[in-house]
Amino acid sequence: MTPEVCPNCGSEVPEGSRACPECGADETTGWSQGAYCERLGIPDPDEAFDYGDFVKNEFGVHRKRGNGLKLIWTLTGVILLLALLVWAF
Repeated sequence: MTPEVCPNCGSEVPEGSRACPECGADETTGWSQGAYCERLGIPDPDEAFDYGDFVKNEFGVHRKRGNGLKLIWTLTGVILLLALLVWAF
């Protein structure tokens, strides 16, 4: 079955054509349901879903902040509290 528009390149495909006149896609290379789904980024339902890989692909790899920043804020808070106590008395 020939599609009206090539799912590979988006060109119009004449009725009855065996391949796209622009990119050469045909049933085995670009018109099959599997090739169409791959182009859309739809995962294969037979493959196991890897959530970690999904998060990495969608959001990139983020470096975790070390305890250094947390320590700095904690010390800043303690110093401010001590300064407030000294000033109050």
